[in-house]
Amino acid sequence: MPTTSMPLSTSAPGSLMLLGEHAVLHGRQAVVAAVARRVRVRLAPREDDEIHVQSALGEFVTRRTQLGAHAPLRFVLGAIEERAASLPAGFELAIESDISEKIGFGSSAAVTVATLAALHVWTTGAFRVEDVLRDGLRVVRRVQGVGSGADIAASTYGGIVAYRAQPLEVRRLAAAHPFVAVYSGSKMPTPDVIRFVESRRSVHPGLFERAYDLIGDCAVAAVQAIDRGDWATLGVMMNLNHGLMDAIGVSNQALSSIVYALRAEPGVLGSKISGSGLGDCAIGLGTVTRQGFPYPVMPVEVAQQGVVIEAH
Repeated sequence: MPTTSMPLSTSAPGSLMLLGEHAVLHGRQAVVAAVARRVRVRLAPREDDEIHVQSALGEFVTRRTQLGAHAPLRFVLGAIEERAASLPAGFELAIESDISEKIGFGSSAAVTVATLAALHVWTTGAFRVEDVLRDGLRVVRRVQGVGSGADIAASTYGGIVAYRAQPLEVRRLAAAHPFVAVYSGSKMPTPDVIRFVESRRSVHPGLFERAYDLIGDCAVAAVQAIDRGDWATLGVMMNLNHGLMDAIGVSNQALSSIVYALRAEPGVLGSKISGSGLGDCAIGLGTVTRQGFPYPVMPVEVAQQGVVIEAH
């Protein structure tokens, strides 16, 4: 039975991949950061069996026993489906986001995590981060068909996270540093990029395995650097990781131009693609202060809080 009939609110931060993209799908280390842009979910129980979801992506009405499908809200509905067996009635879910859907700050993972936490709190009175992580990994892999879950870990735990998908390892690192992000002007869906890379890997599997080893080595060295506060070495690892992502085919002219413009900035220690590639963002470790930088820069602060209950 639900522990309350009163509305409750949860929120979770977005995220940026720092190192380890694509290789993390093959058991290597990755590093991901929660960012100080959040998705907020307000759950209000109903007395009937209907579920009403409202967000900037649209509205959807269904029933607890017949969730249905609505592509713009597929991660929200996936989270509800994950917890469907424990739901005692219908509810209203209102979603607000600081994160643009057009830019890869992990909005899908953040709304998944915030929704799961709200459902756990409603039905049990609390949530455990381990349970939210477990449920979130299942949701993202079921909805996308493939995914490392690193963004789920960052949205759940907050901070900078050392992450490995196979076997699952999550460690929150006790340090943070400012970043900047620059949107490249286009974005390709992550599953499409993964399929593209896997098709290339099937032609040269041995070379790609060696590339993934090196990407993983960069991530391991990055974790060690973050642990000792050695940001200059983290920047070097980011630069190396970018070169390896270029080698596996996920850079393009726009991303490369941004990466090298960031490296020319005295306040940036390293730069690379963030995320699956072939569009979306490039990130720089540090700050851009020069007037006339050729791209719109978004300062990024690491969010120290992961998923939280905001009102209960």
